Amino acid sequence: MRRDTTMNIPSTSLARKLTVKPLTLGLVFASVLTLSALGLFATRSLAADAAKPASVGKPALTVALTQPKNNMLTIKLSANGSLAAWQEASVGAEANGLRVTELHAQVGDTVKRGQLLANFAAESVQADVALARAAVAEAQANAAEAAANADRARAVQGSGAISAQQVNQYLTQEQTGKARVASAKAQLDSQLLRLKNTQLLAPDSGVISARMATVGSVVGAGTEMFKLIRQGRLEWRGEVTSAELGRITTGTSVLVTAPSGAQMKGKVRSLAPTVDAATRNGLVYVDLPSAEKGAAPSVAASFKPGMYARGEFDLGSSGGLTVPQTAVVVRDGFSYVARVSADNRVAQVKVQTGRIVGDQIEILSGVKPEDKLVASGGSFLAEGDLVRVVEAAKAETSKPNAAPALAKPASSASK
Repeated sequence: MRRDTTMNIPSTSLARKLTVKPLTLGLVFASVLTLSALGLFATRSLAADAAKPASVGKPALTVALTQPKNNMLTIKLSANGSLAAWQEASVGAEANGLRVTELHAQVGDTVKRGQLLANFAAESVQADVALARAAVAEAQANAAEAAANADRARAVQGSGAISAQQVNQYLTQEQTGKARVASAKAQLDSQLLRLKNTQLLAPDSGVISARMATVGSVVGAGTEMFKLIRQGRLEWRGEVTSAELGRITTGTSVLVTAPSGAQMKGKVRSLAPTVDAATRNGLVYVDLPSAEKGAAPSVAASFKPGMYARGEFDLGSSGGLTVPQTAVVVRDGFSYVARVSADNRVAQVKVQTGRIVGDQIEILSGVKPEDKLVASGGSFLAEGDLVRVVEAAKAETSKPNAAPALAKPASSASK
């Protein structure tokens, strides 16, 4: 009987499988141990980072510090208003029914008192003057005859040559002749005045602001032909509230700024005696110097009647706490400063600002004189950031590179 030995001899593939399994299990076990060790190491590293002091980290910015200072600041009151002529003269015809023949002035011309502005046709007036002269001569002749008759009557008065009634008539005719001479001379003066009015003269020195006359038009007496800004003087009429009106006095200095940016100093001439019932604002009249009064011609040319200008009243000075304008950062409509603590950590402090003088800005509330503030670059800092403090001179040299040198906070860097 043949013995089947295939059942007792294991196959080669089965033997390989049996030898591979222990090796695979060992590798898996080793991998698990390695991952566990790495996880424990990472956990200990994170715990160590968390246990580090808060002051340890990379500074977010290199800054220079400043402190609030007490300074004397000017008190300014701003207002808006219109520019207008100090006085505007209306120049019109005085002769009635005359035709305009020539115009000698244009809008913008500077004229002197008595300068010729326009001519009227004078032929008819000259004829009236001739008639008036003839009437005067006739009246004088009649008066001379009446005076001679009166003299003869006086010579024979009381002799009975003529009656007393005739004597009175001669004396009355003498008085009437004298009155007619005076009347004829008055009419001649009237016609001579009309002849003079055929030339329209400037009533005062100033600048022509408007011209309504045209050559060939026949104008009536009183018709406006020109408008004249007397002496070229302008004034600024500032509008201030009723509460602010009491702070301004006559003679207060005012700096008026034209829309072009030109500035001119003036003085308060007078205050309005009433306040507008609708707006509750009062007018302040400020005299402005003209070019003839010392103002620069280029500056005076920038101020025109009708312009809307801004003015600042100088009301004196008072003390205040100031910091550089670069130390104040505006965010969401509020002003902040970056206060640096003893450990060089930044705290954002909301402040209330006031007057601005040069590069300084007044701080009304929020800081104290002993506080140390970031002089510039506060907009790059957040609450709790760590900063490196240097002197102001060193900060100025490193200022161009301040923005590129910004670093992330230590907490974000560790992540």
